[in-house]
Amino acid sequence: MRQGQSLWTKDELILAINLYCKLPFGRLHRNNPEVIRLAGLIGRSANSVAYKLVNFASLDPSLQARGVKGASNTSKLDREVWSEFNKNWEELPFESEKLRASFEHTTVERINQIDESELPKEGKAREQVVKVRVNQSFFRRTVLAAYNSTCCITGLQHPALLIAGHISPWGTDEKNRLNPRNGIAINALHDKAFEAGLLTITPDYTIKISSSLKGNKQTSVNEDHFLRYDNKGIILPSRFLPDRAFLEYHNAERFIP
Repeated sequence: MRQGQSLWTKDELILAINLYCKLPFGRLHRNNPEVIRLAGLIGRSANSVAYKLVNFASLDPSLQARGVKGASNTSKLDREVWSEFNKNWEELPFESEKLRASFEHTTVERINQIDESELPKEGKAREQVVKVRVNQSFFRRTVLAAYNSTCCITGLQHPALLIAGHISPWGTDEKNRLNPRNGIAINALHDKAFEAGLLTITPDYTIKISSSLKGNKQTSVNEDHFLRYDNKGIILPSRFLPDRAFLEYHNAERFIP
């Protein structure tokens, strides 16, 4: 730590990892307006915030697998906050969004652009609805940032047409609903096919198309939208690589060979 600099607090680190998750890897720099905004909220320089984001990159196993090292001087608290966040995706994204709202002197509903007229007036029902919506928004933004808003099947780059799809289904794997390694950026058509077991992604990140879409009655539509991708590798994310255990589950339990 340089002379005159104060140690980062746990709250500051939680806000930094929140931003780390939501920014594409190539935008973790001091000129990014979101980095500048966070720096102003916590009273630090944009350069300091950007450097802390790169510190977190050094702890990201997906980046390590790609040979991206990040900064090397992470603190014990950096590592603790990273570990806590990655072990509790169900709670800490929401808590970090509430913390961000408190620093901005506003509400978590407003920073997540939730229409309050659609919410219960008060009480536990309202809190639960808000938590679900905030967490869903955080999951989507984290997954799309990891894939740089690119469909992992087709390469389509239009966020409005992309879904943050789940590998292990939302309804059956509550623990990993918000784990970004259980997510893929995928267009709506192929997401539906993935859910129906008509295509899968193998643990070595290869696309497999169900034989039910092959057969003797192949059409140009099937060829254009499905068969052309059979045995091709997916477009990999820069971070949060799909967990092989989730892919193994989908191959074994959901895919129609």
